[in-house]
Amino acid sequence: MTMALGTLSPSRRPYRRRDDLRRVAWALLRPFWRCSPRPCWPWRNLLLRGFGARVGRQVRIYPGARIHQPWNLDLGDGCVVARAVTLYALGPIRLGRGVVLSQGCHLCAGSHDHHDPAFPLLRPPIHLDDGVWVAAEAFVGPGVTIGARAVVGARAVVMRDVAAGLVVVGNPARPVGRR
Repeated sequence: MTMALGTLSPSRRPYRRRDDLRRVAWALLRPFWRCSPRPCWPWRNLLLRGFGARVGRQVRIYPGARIHQPWNLDLGDGCVVARAVTLYALGPIRLGRGVVLSQGCHLCAGSHDHHDPAFPLLRPPIHLDDGVWVAAEAFVGPGVTIGARAVVGARAVVMRDVAAGLVVVGNPARPVGRR
């Protein structure tokens, strides 16, 4: 028996029932996130912690940030997540100390196995080491690790690991210097 693309048998559900319930609860609380005034960093950190995220000290997440499945987040001390950032945390996303995610960037820890006819959901982790800066509107793909103090230039597309201290730009991202 073959399965039509995009349909799933009950045994191949991409989410457990518990995750479905958490996703609904997070969706219901999202207006309180978006409407919170900008300096209410502790309020947003408290919401994230309430949903299982690990949030360090002095983390600043802007109310316009879009976070999917916060229970898969680990944010180190002093991280900044600017407005319009998307943290698509289907899989684990770990940010080290002092990571800066500029406006509009997108970290995507989820994909599908296009080789499998059932198109199953994949959740490869993303890890950004201490001091990484991801500039405006850059994209970081599933399974990527970015080394300490590396810089991802504006609108770059990173689909492979980036070594510590490198500055990468373009699509696909390529090294142009060292920090």
